[in-house]
Amino acid sequence: MIWDDSGYLISKNKYNENSLIVELYTKDHGKVSGIVFGGTSKKIKNYLQIGNKLFANYNSKNENRIGYFKFEIINASSPYFFDNKEKLNCLISAMQLVKILTAEAQKNLDVFNLVENFFELLQSDNWIQKYIYWELELFSKLGYNLELDKLVKKEINNNKIEYLTTSSIEKRKIPNFLIEKNIIAENKDLLAGLKLVGDFLEKSILKPNNLSFPKNRVSFINSIQ
Repeated sequence: MIWDDSGYLISKNKYNENSLIVELYTKDHGKVSGIVFGGTSKKIKNYLQIGNKLFANYNSKNENRIGYFKFEIINASSPYFFDNKEKLNCLISAMQLVKILTAEAQKNLDVFNLVENFFELLQSDNWIQKYIYWELELFSKLGYNLELDKLVKKEINNNKIEYLTTSSIEKRKIPNFLIEKNIIAENKDLLAGLKLVGDFLEKSILKPNNLSFPKNRVSFINSIQ
C-alpha cells in the first residue's frame, strides 16, 4: 500500500536509536502511524515538531503491518510558539486530544479542517476563549455534543445574568461566554470554562471508552493560571 497525503504531526516516539514512530492526522486517510527511518537525525528531527504540517509518502507491505513515512515540510507552525509557554502547551494539548479521540485510518475532513483552523486561533487576542470553543467543536464533530444551552436556565442575580444547570443533582454555574458567544470572557471565567469542558471530556468521553485524561491538557491549564 502506497499513498501520498498531507497531514499534521500529532505524536512522535523513539523507535530505536535512529528512528521514530510518528502519528499523522491526514486529509484523506485520517490518523495514521508509521516509522520514520533516520527520524532522530538533525536534518529530519528539526521539522518533526508536533503540529507541523507535512507532505507524507506512506509505504506499507500490507494493512496489518506498520508502514513507514517519508516527509517533506509544508508549514513549520510549531516553532512560532516555542517562546510562548502557554500557546505551546495549548498546541500540544490540542494535538494530543486529536490523537486520543480519533480512530485509526478513518477519514474525517471536519476534524482535519479543525486542526488547520487551530493555528489561526492561536494568533487571536482572545485565543484561550476560542480554544475552548475549538475543543467543544472537536467533541461535537466526533459525536459528543455538550449542548449547554439546553442544560441551563437563565437567572438574574444582583443585576447580573447567570446561567445555572437545571440538574436536580448538582446546581452548577456555567460561565456566560459558553452560552453567549459574543462576549469576551475574563480569565477566571476562562479557567472555569476549561474545567467544565474538562469534566465533560472525562465523564462523557474518556471514562466510557476506558481512556486516560490527557496530561498535556492539565499542563496547559496550569501554565495559564
